[in-house]
Amino acid sequence: MRIAVTGSIATDHLMTFPGRFADQLVADQLHTVSLSFLVDNLDVRRGGVGANIAFGMGQLGTRPILVGAAGADFDEYRAWLDRHGVDTESVRISETLHTARFVCTTDADHNQIGSFYTGAMSEARLIELKTVADRVGGLDLVSIGADDPEAMLRHTEECRTRSIPFAADFSQQIARMGGDDIKVLLDGAAYLFSNEYEKGLIESKTGWSDAEILAKVGTRVTTLGSRGVRIERVGEETIEVGCPDEEAKVEPTGVGDAFRAGFLSGLAWGVSLERAAQVGCMLATLVIETVGTQEYTLRRANFMNRFRKAYGDDAAIEVQGHLG
Repeated sequence: MRIAVTGSIATDHLMTFPGRFADQLVADQLHTVSLSFLVDNLDVRRGGVGANIAFGMGQLGTRPILVGAAGADFDEYRAWLDRHGVDTESVRISETLHTARFVCTTDADHNQIGSFYTGAMSEARLIELKTVADRVGGLDLVSIGADDPEAMLRHTEECRTRSIPFAADFSQQIARMGGDDIKVLLDGAAYLFSNEYEKGLIESKTGWSDAEILAKVGTRVTTLGSRGVRIERVGEETIEVGCPDEEAKVEPTGVGDAFRAGFLSGLAWGVSLERAAQVGCMLATLVIETVGTQEYTLRRANFMNRFRKAYGDDAAIEVQGHLG
């Protein structure tokens, strides 16, 4: 199964604040917030929604096709992704702009405040999916993740025009999108990804009810934080999958991307939605135990031992046949 992953390619600058953001906010002064946080450390890591998801899929052996835009400073990052099983030949390289930057501070309660510089990401709207499909011999699914908003709209419309199944995954971009754009991006999606908060925001901005949205997509996948994930399809019983036990809760950035990587890999393997969600939750657990979105190591024996402990022997046997 050939899956193209569209989305941002960025460098993450991750900082840790030892206190709580909530303690620094004055309720009646929120309209004039002016704060600076003295942080303990700085980690510069590879990131971006598209690259994170593709990296995770590469670790699981499903050879995803990364589609996005980066700057001339992408050479080292490209080599890293290539080495970890990602097809990067469809990444557009800007002649004038740097690769995007994400700057994020996490407090003691794992709340986050972040900013994103788009840079070369703005050129993702110039990428034609047909060129990608022709190069690899066709596409079975396109995951449309957080990216330049115009690129997200263009990729969605092209998938509809060319009858390519697509997954809608607004993620961080939902905050700046209006209801009309969200309607365009989700209508007819084979899969709709969001977390619980984003789910409510989608319904609020579109004016569509939960049931109306579910009727417009094939499968609705809602991540629930530490409670796992809920999967819904019209006329079918809801699937709920919990998370494996964590060995440590180190840093949450990239956890959602890892879940999507595992879930999409499960789709590529042809396993059930429940199994795909279990793989996603296991991979997400590895990420929360690590600083950085692509710094975890997928040791297959350890992965399968923990997967078996969380989901049982039958699930492990089915997945191990694909993971190797």
